[in-house]
Amino acid sequence: MNDAVSLSRKCQNNGLTEGKLKTQSDLDAVLAKLNRHVMDSEILIRSGVLQDGAVSSSSSKKEAVRVESRNLITRLQIGTNESKNSAMDSLLGLLQEDDKNVMIAVAQGVVPVLVRLLDSSSLEMKEKTVAAISRVSMVESSKHVLIAEGLLLLNHLLRVLESGSGFAKEKSCIALQALTFSKENARAIGSRGGISSLLEICQVGTPGSQAFAAGVLKNLASFNEIKENFIEENAIFVLIGLVSSGTVLAQENSIGCLCNLVSNDSKLKLLIVKENGIDCLKNFLDSSPNPKSLEVAIEFIRHLASFPPIAEALVADGFIARLVSALNCGGLNVRIAAAKAVYELGFSLKTRKEMGECGCIAPLIKMLDGKAVEEKEAGAMALSKLVLYVGNRKVFHKDERGIVNVVQLLDPLIQNLDKKYPVSILSELLHSKKCRKQMIAAGACVHLQKLVEVNIDGAKKLLESLGKGKIWGVFARP
Repeated sequence: MNDAVSLSRKCQNNGLTEGKLKTQSDLDAVLAKLNRHVMDSEILIRSGVLQDGAVSSSSSKKEAVRVESRNLITRLQIGTNESKNSAMDSLLGLLQEDDKNVMIAVAQGVVPVLVRLLDSSSLEMKEKTVAAISRVSMVESSKHVLIAEGLLLLNHLLRVLESGSGFAKEKSCIALQALTFSKENARAIGSRGGISSLLEICQVGTPGSQAFAAGVLKNLASFNEIKENFIEENAIFVLIGLVSSGTVLAQENSIGCLCNLVSNDSKLKLLIVKENGIDCLKNFLDSSPNPKSLEVAIEFIRHLASFPPIAEALVADGFIARLVSALNCGGLNVRIAAAKAVYELGFSLKTRKEMGECGCIAPLIKMLDGKAVEEKEAGAMALSKLVLYVGNRKVFHKDERGIVNVVQLLDPLIQNLDKKYPVSILSELLHSKKCRKQMIAAGACVHLQKLVEVNIDGAKKLLESLGKGKIWGVFARP
């Protein structure tokens, strides 16, 4: 204001001592400053910080965080670059303290302000802004607010991948993990060269950025529309390299990405074998990964095993023993994935025989009595393949829980379980008189009658076979 008053007095003089052009330039500068003050004032008024006042000691922590968030959000929009930078430091500190602080700041409107700050000419401010956005992306209930910012935010983050520092790239990848669950965003990243940038980070980035970049790629690989982008960028080679040498998280995400890529694609499965992917997977499994990593690896085995030529290679490389170990694992999802892998590997009598001899039958029977329907079904799936080999049926007979556990799965009250698997298992065991008696005693006929009414494949034939057994049993009595 002092500059404006001083300049107005100069202009009141009859002669402009500093000349017209200089005076006009000074006027423009003062008007620009006044305009910024007006805009800052409008932001202050709209923000409500002028009404907040001091937070009393009796105020709740939530209210204190709300007031502080609003104050910092306002400071990020007004004043000098130095003051904005200071406000950003304070905001980052607040967000790092607690997920609840993140939710409060998001509710106060921090996300749109952060997105606008990505246009900052200050590299330091831009990097801190990306860090703040990545922190918001780590809170599940706040992700939708980031997604709502659409392509504007996405394009900013992709530019960071191309030209940002190692720190900024890592934070950008963290944020992108939250934004790559939609088909629209996946397409946008694929069309803007994002996959190439992410693969480059997987090769030469920091260990942290490699892991998060692989996480973004894993999300993107689930969309068939952009799989061609992965092939064009030679992604298989890069991802297998990361499985060999990355951190545990990088390995896990890389395997997850490969898993999504090879789904229903025999050519890519063969390419993975060609690039030494099976040996890398074996080494990863032998490194005693955590349950989550183990689940991803076993799931990858399942996908590879669905292609018979590769399944034979997996059996030859000793993967059956690794699956038996996974079937006995304490992790529910690991057991389910392992059982499904056994199902895929049971494509021939030879592999069924080998899996039975390696000890697959007992843990699968135990799975039938699990609490989760998914576990019951996975166990039944695998056993429906294994009992096609006569030697495995003999092993099954010896387990007292076997027949009872399978018959229980016929119960219509157990929903979301495909009844064709327990029906198939019992149909293969009909040749044993002892097994037929156990089925009848366990109530199979009652359940099968209900399944016949809803046209479950094989149920009628199995029921008729058990009925004949009951009749012959009557005739055999003295």
